[in-house]
Amino acid sequence: MLDAGLAGRTVLITGSAQGLGAALVRAFHAEGAYVAALERDDVANRALAAGLDPGGKRIRTVHADLRDLAATEEAYRTVRAWRPVDVLVNNAARPSAASLWEITPEEWDEVFAVNLRAVFFLTRAVAGDMRERGHGRIVNMASIAGQTPRPTGAAYGTSKAGTIALSRVFAAELAGDGITVNTVAPAMIDTPMVRSVAPEALAGLTAQVPLGRIATPQEVARVAVFLASEETFVTGATYDVNGGALMR
Repeated sequence: MLDAGLAGRTVLITGSAQGLGAALVRAFHAEGAYVAALERDDVANRALAAGLDPGGKRIRTVHADLRDLAATEEAYRTVRAWRPVDVLVNNAARPSAASLWEITPEEWDEVFAVNLRAVFFLTRAVAGDMRERGHGRIVNMASIAGQTPRPTGAAYGTSKAGTIALSRVFAAELAGDGITVNTVAPAMIDTPMVRSVAPEALAGLTAQVPLGRIATPQEVARVAVFLASEETFVTGATYDVNGGALMR
């Protein structure tokens, strides 16, 4: 079993309350890390934290709406006052299935505000502090939608392609400072959102996966833990967690 060396480290996870975000919180908490769980759904976020860490010793919930840069920066200041961040996981995302012909300017801007703009500015803020300490791990959650063209989800796919490109820029910039930056690109994950898809449609999508099923949130979270581990010689990489749906 991988010893990630994360005990006592502090991990900031965005979009922490449900689905993959909740799995990430559980995975890093299980490694002995302190977790700053950043989320705009306070009720779900606090419920998750209370279930995992009743005494509130190693999980701190923080409210922020990533569409609001000022609020996001204030949330990071709150986290930094608690503990210096060793690992940043940019997980929060605004889904969108609108096609090229359906997407509105308002929806396009909102998707990019959460999925790319917030990733850039939060990463820049956290990385600035990491550089002073000469150490850090940054993991950005992208998607297979950012790697293959699809007629729907124009804004979502483009934002996730941007996440992959942005991660490489940060990786090149920060490599000399002891900071690694990597991306995880899942396909479908077994979350409440995916399970809300009509059964016949879900079956059709699952049939396109060579391994014959969709990923569990825990499987994706474990890849993030590996990329955040102390002993890693990986940076600027994109890890595909898609059951063979895209082979490169």
